[in-house]
Amino acid sequence: MTTNIQSVHFDADKKLIDFANEKVNKLTTFFDGIISCDIILRLDKSSTSDNKVAEIKLAIKGNDLFSKKQSLSFEESIDLACEALKTQLIKHKEKLFAK
Repeated sequence: MTTNIQSVHFDADKKLIDFANEKVNKLTTFFDGIISCDIILRLDKSSTSDNKVAEIKLAIKGNDLFSKKQSLSFEESIDLACEALKTQLIKHKEKLFAK
């Protein structure tokens, strides 16, 4: 699986990039047909402190799965987005084997 990470309006440090890669790679335990992953990390222009946004798009055979989460830290946003994608992957896998 190839992973592309973009950081918008800031420079992501190595620790954050490694965290994102680790979380996304764990998704392969639920579905091994993931082709590629695009992660976009950006700072939202909101006045509140929960302005860290993580958007994750997984390319799988047939269609794409997407999750966008916003919270106080990028780590939390990535974690929440991966949890949502985990649920989507499990549902997708169930549909595939139900046929």
